[in-house]
Amino acid sequence: MEAVDQVRQAGVFSTVRRSVRMTVGQKRVWETRWPELGRTQEELPPGELDLAGWFGRDAPTVLEIGSGMGEATAQLAVAAPDVNHLAAEVYPAGLGQLMLWVEKYDLDNVRLLQGDALDFLRDHVRPGGLAGVRIYFPDPWPKKRHHKRRLVTPPFVALVASRLQPGGTLHLATDWADYADRMLEVCEAEPSLRNQYDGWAPRPEWRPVTKFESRAQAEGREVRDLLYRKVTPTDS
Repeated sequence: MEAVDQVRQAGVFSTVRRSVRMTVGQKRVWETRWPELGRTQEELPPGELDLAGWFGRDAPTVLEIGSGMGEATAQLAVAAPDVNHLAAEVYPAGLGQLMLWVEKYDLDNVRLLQGDALDFLRDHVRPGGLAGVRIYFPDPWPKKRHHKRRLVTPPFVALVASRLQPGGTLHLATDWADYADRMLEVCEAEPSLRNQYDGWAPRPEWRPVTKFESRAQAEGREVRDLLYRKVTPTDS
């Protein structure tokens, strides 16, 4: 049985899903690789996390919030070996599957966090500590009465922006039209972010097409991307 806990902090709702349903392979890799690759929110020491120490190198770090089953994360890590890829997810089976991808591709530039990304950003990431944040297909909470539970809100975007280094990027993608419109509205209102396009971004060729996205397209839902950059002192 899956339990859902809503966490509200500074006007932001975040949803934590906990489940113990895993395949044999996911359980095996959890037991053998998690101590090396993963941390739970509770395991993190107080204060800012030493990302370079965790990855074993000093490199640009990109945080993916809601990595799902890890398919896109793994492909992006393969394509960008000089980048540290940190995947935040609350669903154990998804993290287990990502570790299977890590094994398959022999990746050493991926780390996993099980817990609430809002807590992580607020309590453990220094301002300007991230080269990028990716949020692909967050829970749309399609019913209007549930829209307040959506992740992308003004306080959340302000928090993300504060953790991006100058020139760092925020990349969002969704297949729900009204959520896409809201994402655009919220991000346009954040003064420290600048849209890299006039509205929607063209779909980046480097963003992997997952089974989830393929299903959305088959069901007739248009996928929209947004790409923002943290302003730099030289920006006019």
